[in-house]
Formats: sequence, C-alpha cells, structure tokens
Amino acid sequence: MKIESILATKSLNVITVGPDQSLREAVDLLAEHNIGTLIVVDEAGQPIGIISERDIVREAARTEAVLGQTVSRVMTRDLITASPEDDLETVLQTMTAKHFRHLPIMDRERLIGVISIGDVVKAQLDKYQGEVDTLQTQIIEGQV
Repeated sequence: MKIESILATKSLNVITVGPDQSLREAVDLLAEHNIGTLIVVDEAGQPIGIISERDIVREAARTEAVLGQTVSRVMTRDLITASPEDDLETVLQTMTAKHFRHLPIMDRERLIGVISIGDVVKAQLDKYQGEVDTLQTQIIEGQV
C-alpha cells in the first residue's frame, strides 16, 4: 500500500506557518484547525521545518514567555518528507524509529499533504481487515 491511498481519503489542505510568526500565532492555527503540527514554509512556500504541539510544550517548560518567541526558534529544521509513491510499511517504520507523528508529503518539490501516524495505522488496519474479510468469504464459499 502506498501513501497516495491515504492522501485520497484526506483533505489536501496543508496548514502552514512562517518562520518569523510568533508561537502565539502557531498555537492559534493549531487550535483553529484542530491539528497537531504545522509545516514551516519560507517566503516561496517551500517547507523548511515542522513544528508540533509537543515542540511548543517542551519550550514552554523551559521558557515562561514562550508564546512571544518565533516559530523558527522552536521548529525542527531537519525535515523528513515522503512522496505519494512511498510504501506505508516503510513510512511507519521510519516514523516509529525517529519518534515523530506527522510526515509532510512532497510531490516534485511541492508540498501536497501531511499524514499522521494515526493515518498510517488506520490504513494498515483497514488493509488487514480487508484481508480477513476476503479469507472469511473464501472459507464460507468453500474456496480454501
């Protein structure tokens, strides 16, 4: 199964934030859209980082005036991305090994979506359920 199968079921509207915006603005966007992460983009709209709720909470534990800081101060700069053609099992292994929950999806240098670990797990469960259903049908029909 490929990432494109997940993207087909999701909104492709990616919520982004600029590196010079405040963490207050980032928190407002996260709350407004009920999401856990924002992709940080430069002036040309190219991804340069990612910031999550966890990043902001960790900074709040260190700094009292966290919301006045800029996104660039807290964001993760080493952005790992995937493409629609990438295999879900490989993506799941990468996300698990690197301990992150959101993955930007790029198609030829263009940001086209974000998937979560929950999206990947749900797709895998749906796949397994489909296989179980097929086997049950085959058993009932005496094909196995």
